[in-house]
Amino acid sequence: MISLEDVRKAQEEIRKVIHETPVLTSTLLNEACGSQVYLKAEHLQKTGSFKIRGAANKIRQAVKDGTTLITAASSGNHGQAVAYMARETGVAAIIVVPEDASPAKVGAIRAYGADVEYCGTTSAERIPRARELAELNGGTYIPPYDDPLIMAGQGTIGLEIMEQVPDVEVIVVPVGGGGLISGILTAVKGLKPHIRVIGVEPESANDTYLSLQNRAITPIAGTRTIADGLRTSQPGDMTFPVLLEHLDDLVLVSEEEIKEAFKFLMERSKQLVEPSGAVSIAAILSGKLNAPYHNITAVLSGGNLDLRGITDCLPSE
Repeated sequence: MISLEDVRKAQEEIRKVIHETPVLTSTLLNEACGSQVYLKAEHLQKTGSFKIRGAANKIRQAVKDGTTLITAASSGNHGQAVAYMARETGVAAIIVVPEDASPAKVGAIRAYGADVEYCGTTSAERIPRARELAELNGGTYIPPYDDPLIMAGQGTIGLEIMEQVPDVEVIVVPVGGGGLISGILTAVKGLKPHIRVIGVEPESANDTYLSLQNRAITPIAGTRTIADGLRTSQPGDMTFPVLLEHLDDLVLVSEEEIKEAFKFLMERSKQLVEPSGAVSIAAILSGKLNAPYHNITAVLSGGNLDLRGITDCLPSE
């Protein structure tokens, strides 16, 4: 497992690369849930998501080690973060995306200067190809979450939250592959173990929930959820042990609850947060935290959204 010291080193490494994102508040949200809720605004981060933190930490080390090429398999936030960091560090990048990738997302990756290769429609096809491209060209493959440097980079969010909200009682975090929440857990439990950390998954992408229930990594079949950034088939080999040891709870939210949270954030807080980033608010608004907390921090993990599909993110009338 990674350590608190790893997260602190990551914070120093990436400090000049990333934004220390603000913590926002909403009176209407506080009234709706009866608590003081702080919104950790990672949707306002560079490249539009928390992913830049881990990518910056991993890629800066790879460049120090002499790499001149990096590869990744992602059509979303991870791909954009890797492409951005490649440009910033002066190395070439190839991002392998699915054949049905959103043109808007591919355009964002290309805008940062990376080359794009299309491959299949599943991560099982993309990841081996990205690894192969790195091996063939003497480059470095950048995984999306299951890597110590990636995890440590994402954990810097935990350090920032504890500085920005000193009296926080619980931190609510979206869960996909587990890189974000495992990093936050490492930071929080290393400094203030009394702070509870609660993960949130979509009901239809509940691989981590099932894995925790079984106390062993439990894969699931292909998932369909509006929270496309959380469509992993299983938690990471490196991330899962951290969750198994430290996570206080994990709750599931429905598609309609995610859409209601997305709508609330956009209409009431004037924040455009992608559905994957809104699941933390879905858990709060639906009353699934199972305790009357006074001070809650919800991580809004990203804000990259193809506006042409925005109506699909809204609840049914």
